[in-house]
Amino acid sequence: MIRKARKEDAGAIAAIYNYYVTHTATTFETELVSEEEMRERIIRISTEYPYFVYEKDRFIVGYSYATLWKKRKAYSHTVESTVYVSPGHTHEGIGTALMHRLTDALRQMHIHAIIACITIPNDESIALHEKLGFTKASHFRQVGWKFERWLDVGDWQLVFENP
Repeated sequence: MIRKARKEDAGAIAAIYNYYVTHTATTFETELVSEEEMRERIIRISTEYPYFVYEKDRFIVGYSYATLWKKRKAYSHTVESTVYVSPGHTHEGIGTALMHRLTDALRQMHIHAIIACITIPNDESIALHEKLGFTKASHFRQVGWKFERWLDVGDWQLVFENP
């Protein structure tokens, strides 16, 4: 079941995210995020943009949300998307379901473009986004330093045609 995130979901969301902080280069964040900080992020983001969780057997096993891509007014119809799935629940279609729900909500908001910033390599995330129609728009070499190595990132973009 996919539903809107609530501030009470902060602990479960932080647990999923903190796995990626400590074990992967998927996020460039290097410090664990507290439940309180995650609660503040959920409240801040969900006041303007969609923020969803995926519940399975009453446990949150994934989440997705969108945020403003850049602050200048001309970018107001472009967002950056984020999706994370609990490590024990990958390859179950949860990320795909969350992204479908997110893109549908963004389309209804008349968002024009979605940007997904992906650490390279990350074949699973790239495959997910390309399956949904995202195409590679950029590649930045050695822009992040984590786990004692330089990391690349790429942007994948989905553009909605005007109604």
